[in-house]
Amino acid sequence: MENDLLLRALRREPVPRPPVWLMRQAGRYLPQYRALRERVDFMTLLRTPELAVEVTLQPVEAVGVDAAIIFCDILVIPDAMGMALSVEEGTGPRLANPIRSPGDVSRLRPFQPEVSLGAELAAVRMAAEALGGQLPLIGFAGGPWTLASYMIEGGGTRDFRRVKRFLAEQPAAAHHLLGLLAEAAGDWLVAQADAGANVVQLFESWGGALGPRDFSSFVLPYLARAVAAPAARGVPVIVFAPGAGWALEAIAETTGAAALGIDSATAPENARRRLAPYAVTLQGNLDPGWLYAPPATVRERTREMVAAFGPRAYIANLGHGVFRDTPVGHVRAFVEAVREGVGYE
Repeated sequence: MENDLLLRALRREPVPRPPVWLMRQAGRYLPQYRALRERVDFMTLLRTPELAVEVTLQPVEAVGVDAAIIFCDILVIPDAMGMALSVEEGTGPRLANPIRSPGDVSRLRPFQPEVSLGAELAAVRMAAEALGGQLPLIGFAGGPWTLASYMIEGGGTRDFRRVKRFLAEQPAAAHHLLGLLAEAAGDWLVAQADAGANVVQLFESWGGALGPRDFSSFVLPYLARAVAAPAARGVPVIVFAPGAGWALEAIAETTGAAALGIDSATAPENARRRLAPYAVTLQGNLDPGWLYAPPATVRERTREMVAAFGPRAYIANLGHGVFRDTPVGHVRAFVEAVREGVGYE
């Protein structure tokens, strides 16, 4: 591979500078993406391999990242299990027939990625071919707890009332659902790797919604099961659980992931110190809000971040996804500041 910085950093090998990519780097902040969305709706974009590949590759050219991440959605798993996904501008994703009882769990279809997600897998294969060994391709899946939350709430939520009630009233059904989703997420990551993804990431986006006791019961064991499937195939796995920075040691020890995403609320020095006993690469963690600052400030903040994480086993990224109205030039300033290698000695 021409640019293997990401793979080398995941193996904790020396690199001349950190690899850099951004969560949500393929999407709404790019004019090319917005122009495409004026012609097609989100679900058409998601299920048309040629268009998904076009969006996947846009930031490689536009901002110069060191890896492409496939354009997809974490909710393709519940969609494939029989809960129809719809996405409307301004309202976010919705899942039909939310889970409300143990019977609803038993009616879910078995997850078969090759059968139900053929278009999405075709996009992975086409993107890998288009990259032609120039850059790594990242595949991804939602973490089991995050998927279960969407499936029980029926969409996004601020208070997690329905899913927490389900845990309290139907703990056995909750564990059964989480087990199904751990297996599905692992299988989906493996399928993407088989189709050409070089690295995979698990987004446990709502991990911070639970306290330590419930996190240990309803998140950690299922996250570990999802990681185990691709890891057993030698595929590097990155785990990102924003809002759960207090659990970094437990995540590292329980999952054995190759890398952990560090959110913006966790200081780089703190994360590095706490994770020193573990053979794990760190990824993060500039607050995406700082990409609104003038480019000179973006560069300064980025260099400080890189220096704080230190010279080994590090992937430069944000502490969350790029905001939709972020100026492209400011994103480019972030990437360029990393690529210049200043502060990485």
